[in-house]
Amino acid sequence: MTKTSQKVRTAIFPVAGLGTRFLPATKATPKELLPVLDRPLLQFAIDEAREAGIERMVFVSHPSKSAIERYVHQDEELCAKLREKGKHGIADTLDSFAINPAEEQAHFVMQPEALGLGHAVLCAADEVLPGPVAIILPDDLIMGQKGCISEMIEAYEAGDAGHMVATMEVGRDEVSAYGVLDPIGEPEGQCVNASGMVEKPDADKAPSLHAVVGRYVLDASIFDDLRNQEPGLGGEIQLTDAIAKGIERVGLCGFRFSGQRFDCGSKAGMLRATLAYAGSREEFHPVLQEETSLPMAAE
Repeated sequence: MTKTSQKVRTAIFPVAGLGTRFLPATKATPKELLPVLDRPLLQFAIDEAREAGIERMVFVSHPSKSAIERYVHQDEELCAKLREKGKHGIADTLDSFAINPAEEQAHFVMQPEALGLGHAVLCAADEVLPGPVAIILPDDLIMGQKGCISEMIEAYEAGDAGHMVATMEVGRDEVSAYGVLDPIGEPEGQCVNASGMVEKPDADKAPSLHAVVGRYVLDASIFDDLRNQEPGLGGEIQLTDAIAKGIERVGLCGFRFSGQRFDCGSKAGMLRATLAYAGSREEFHPVLQEETSLPMAAE
């Protein structure tokens, strides 16, 4: 195997999806800016990258989602108005959330058509720094004491595999909703070496219960493999196919992260994330402890 040993300096955020499952809320607001309580999904992802020491963030967006770029960058006029009104705390929060160009880099590229996650990653190829890249899907919110991508990069830089994917164990009845690792031997700590991945296998044919979720650290060769990747189902370029192409060359492992993952691409997952985040903040404990008197809707 010929893993690139360079530091992970770039994170790619695929944010071009149109969020149809959250319509009508996403008609005017990008799904990545929907709040988990008072913090947009995208902010969790940005903060996770910051914690990991990422130098450059590349956002693969859609022309209709200009609100994302407005959100990411500092709004000096708005902050000045807030300070004029004495709302320094809110202004400080907005400043801390926004990209500080003196300390970090934000690049935007467009993905005009929904041609798959692999295509989205490939759109970022000309903007990444040399070396392996991290990919963070904001829809997959992972809460924990330490950020998932921080854990992964630490393990990646100490390990041998050139491609690393975040994994969690799921029930046999759930595997058909995920890509699933085909493991080699027993797990070594938090890492599971694998010979491949099976996309959405039937429950009785899944090679393991190690399901792949939305965090990746990939060898730089992924871009060459994506350029040569033939479109698959629905005419999309699949990232998993390109990862599979490089396994013999650079290796693959799954990383069993310590945090809790919420599928915020679904309404139920978004609600679970909101309740969990509220539970982590003492100011909302009284609300969570209240017994609601609202009647349940009839089936």
